[in-house]
Amino acid sequence: FQDQAMMKTMSGGNCNLNVPAKNSYRMVVLGASRVGKSSIVSRFLNGRFEDQYTPTIEDFHRKVYNIRGDMYQLDILDTSGNHPFPAMRRLSILTGDVFILVFSLDNRESFDEVKRLQKQILEVKSCLKNKTKESADLPMVICGNKNDHSEIFRKVRTDEGENLVSNDENCAYFEVSAKKNTNVDEMFYVLFSMAKLPHEMSPSLHRKISIQYGDTFQQKSFRMRRVKDMDAYGMISPFARRPSVNSDLKYIKSKVLREGQSREREKCTVQ
Repeated sequence: FQDQAMMKTMSGGNCNLNVPAKNSYRMVVLGASRVGKSSIVSRFLNGRFEDQYTPTIEDFHRKVYNIRGDMYQLDILDTSGNHPFPAMRRLSILTGDVFILVFSLDNRESFDEVKRLQKQILEVKSCLKNKTKESADLPMVICGNKNDHSEIFRKVRTDEGENLVSNDENCAYFEVSAKKNTNVDEMFYVLFSMAKLPHEMSPSLHRKISIQYGDTFQQKSFRMRRVKDMDAYGMISPFARRPSVNSDLKYIKSKVLREGQSREREKCTVQ
């Protein structure tokens, strides 16, 4: 267990990528149903928007970066808007490092849900920080989606969203359109900046690399001849599995009890 604490391993195809545990993060996306959480994640991962709505139970994605020769891993947890299992939502919050809370500008109830989620995140994380003496920083973006709709459909004013993040330098508010790809890149740039992560992790600031380059991806000398003046690359893992509930619980327990590395999360398939 302690040997594994130094590295996280991502296996995909015939490649094997090792990422230092200190460079591994989890982004949790929360919000009511039908507000566009998965559409924002899709924009982040592949720059696409799907018109057809498919309810999300819980989706897990992983993206690995080579930024100036250093490896980073970002796990993305796209949660259900229905929250059928409150304990699972609490566990998702406990294991999250950065958060995106999404509501729809034409749906007042979804905005009220974001306010409840923001309060829950602050309460849950405060409880954990009191036990682990972690930093008080909690990077979070509150995202009003569907700003491409006509103003006559708007149910939430801009100043109401801004009020949720006032006086908190680790929380920002954006009005975006996943459909039109408006302000999405800017939102991720600010989120990563607040989290003190490389800004090249933002969708438009790195070169997208196919899994076929996995064998050489983690080398510090990794370059592509056709790309000039670019030292940041990102690759989606097509075989990533969400860590098991047991694994997440062990991660939280190790933080509270000061056992092992504080950023270790065991990688295994869903049980």
